Amino acid sequence: EVQLVESGGGLVQPGGSLRLSCRASGFGFSGYAMTWVRQVPGKGLEWVSVVSGDGKSILYANSVKGRFTISRDNAKNTLYLQMDSLKTEDTAVYYCARDFERSAPPRGQGTQVTVSS
Repeated sequence: EVQLVESGGGLVQPGGSLRLSCRASGFGFSGYAMTWVRQVPGKGLEWVSVVSGDGKSILYANSVKGRFTISRDNAKNTLYLQMDSLKTEDTAVYYCARDFERSAPPRGQGTQVTVSS
């Protein structure tokens, strides 16, 4: 069974940082591109960033480019998202997904990120 467990969210002031983690199990993690998406209540999923299976190819949404860094540790079956210079508009529930499922209902429970002073 595919399982994705997100963690690391919290309340942070504008300009602050957080590091999200996504622990994967039930599939060959290193063989899949992985993505982060986020969702604000009442709105659809917004794609944030994707990393290839080997970690060498990375893309970011324009809204987070230069502030967020995606990475992965295939030995630990874990995906990360380092978020710096956070803005109030980054407030959302963040989910990880296998990239081909980025538009599907998230498998995990997500982790809440709230940016507020």
